[in-house]
Amino acid sequence: MGQKRIAVVLAGAGKMDGSEIQEAVLLLTAIDEAGLAYQCFAPDVEQHHVVDHLSGEEMPERRSVMRESARIARGEVQPLSAFRAEDFDALAFPGGFGVAKNLCTYALAGADCTINEEVRAAIVAMHAAGKPIGAMCIAPILLALALGKGRITLGGECDAAADARKLGAETVVAGKREAVIDPQNKLFTTPCYMLDSSPAEVAAGAREMVGAMVKALA
Repeated sequence: MGQKRIAVVLAGAGKMDGSEIQEAVLLLTAIDEAGLAYQCFAPDVEQHHVVDHLSGEEMPERRSVMRESARIARGEVQPLSAFRAEDFDALAFPGGFGVAKNLCTYALAGADCTINEEVRAAIVAMHAAGKPIGAMCIAPILLALALGKGRITLGGECDAAADARKLGAETVVAGKREAVIDPQNKLFTTPCYMLDSSPAEVAAGAREMVGAMVKALA
């Protein structure tokens, strides 16, 4: 058999308005260390807004989620509209506020939010095919939105965990280096910067999550 392939969905570049860069890079590193190949995707849409990551202030700019994601992917990013579940063995999402602003509207509307239809379709298709789906930090909210079920973690007890339960998910408290596994739905989640984690702890959580996903592919 050929090398297993994981699709990684990005939401821009930067924790305040895109993918959390450390989480994204550590996820890609964990995938590579596990001997799997990856392909990055992003929706070809405009960001909700642009934030100056030094001051925290909103900037009067317009940026593309896909073009910003290309910064992390070293230019190797495809539009999410091109994603086909049959081409991949697993799917994964790093966190960052871009997940809650660009991939869905959770940061703006809480449990009443909507999810990008391409993101929903990717999650639903992979779940229907019985393939593993991983999500880091705030990204498990996407699983609750798309599937309305599943055992996930958002770190500790928090507003996001309460909202995920409203959407139909079961939430579990997990530590910084831990991954929560839902074997029935093949969902794999880890807290990352939902907790006061260090980069080393995020890396450990990413490795734990990816390692569990690899076992599910065996």
